Amino acid sequence: MTEKLYEQDPFLVKFETSVVSCVKGKKGFDIILDRTAFYPEGGGQPYDTGRLEPAGGERKVKVLEVHSRDGEIVHTCNHPLELGTEVTGVIDWDRRFDLMQQHSGEHIVSGLAHYLWGCENVGFHMGAEVITIDFDRPLTEQQLATLEKTANWHLWQINEPVKITYPSPEELEQIHYRSKKALTGQVRIVEFPGADCCACCGTHVRYPAQVGLVKLLSMQKFRDGVRIELVCGGRALRYLNRTWDQNVQVSRFLSAKPFETAGAVERLLEENAALKSRLMALEESRFAALAGQYAGAGDVVLFEDGLSPDALRRLCDAVLHTCGGRCACFSGEDVSGYKYAVGQAGGDLRDFVRELNQALSGRGGGKPDFVQGSVQAGRREIEAFFQREVEAL
Repeated sequence: MTEKLYEQDPFLVKFETSVVSCVKGKKGFDIILDRTAFYPEGGGQPYDTGRLEPAGGERKVKVLEVHSRDGEIVHTCNHPLELGTEVTGVIDWDRRFDLMQQHSGEHIVSGLAHYLWGCENVGFHMGAEVITIDFDRPLTEQQLATLEKTANWHLWQINEPVKITYPSPEELEQIHYRSKKALTGQVRIVEFPGADCCACCGTHVRYPAQVGLVKLLSMQKFRDGVRIELVCGGRALRYLNRTWDQNVQVSRFLSAKPFETAGAVERLLEENAALKSRLMALEESRFAALAGQYAGAGDVVLFEDGLSPDALRRLCDAVLHTCGGRCACFSGEDVSGYKYAVGQAGGDLRDFVRELNQALSGRGGGKPDFVQGSVQAGRREIEAFFQREVEAL
């Protein structure tokens, strides 16, 4: 079986090895090495990537994926290598260290949640952007804040190295460790002193401080417990920098200090609500006037600029109750098309609207007596359609 160098030294970036097997696979060429530092996907941690460099200076081979299959570690590569070829394996260190930071941060958060409130980690996923942890019991927002504070305190204050051991079955019985299932055979125990002790096959930092920072992003109900999103290390720094950059832009737009943007946004929303209320009152007055103007007019076609779909609905509703016929209201412009609302008290507009949409490249729907939608046509085309309707009667 392949010697697992990543278990001996997760900081190993370059290593010498030879090709034991190479066969054509579904995604490339599946290569087995006699020893490898490439971590295969497993335990919630993604695989490593990198390259294999033949000793003779031949073409470098990219390692695209790494998986464990039937006890062997299979490296899926973009090109084949001959059996027995001596190669240098080179790990994509940026990816590896990022995954180590995320995985180690997950250990600390899960271990502390277990210690503080008895939470069991029943699910763990390390995505490209965030990590998710599923706990089997609910937590409050205050507990979430305590968990984040305690996790970072551990990173900054505890200077003991991470311990990795392979205890005997007798020793294992005396160790209190986290595990999602009963384990048999040789068990690898990873311990972050003061935070976590867990059975794990992944790669981790040497010291908690190398995680750098833990930021808990969100918490939502999940089954009987909660799902927490978090980022660690470099991801946490990038996330906070992006958030800060956004807040700086908002502060400039609102002429507010960075730590006063929430208050400025609240005032802006209040002003916006007042303006909307005033606008609606003006619209209602305008719609009532039009309803009076077209009282008893029969079928009506109206064009009104700058209306939202809701305002268009309210205009059509006001006029159709006075005109005594079908009311069709449009708002928009020739370049981008028009929104419409068509209504008729007690009428059935389904055939009419089907013809309208077909003739004017439109789409819409609603009730038999009231329909809203949009058309990709200019005002002249719309008016010509209704003129043809009148002439056909």
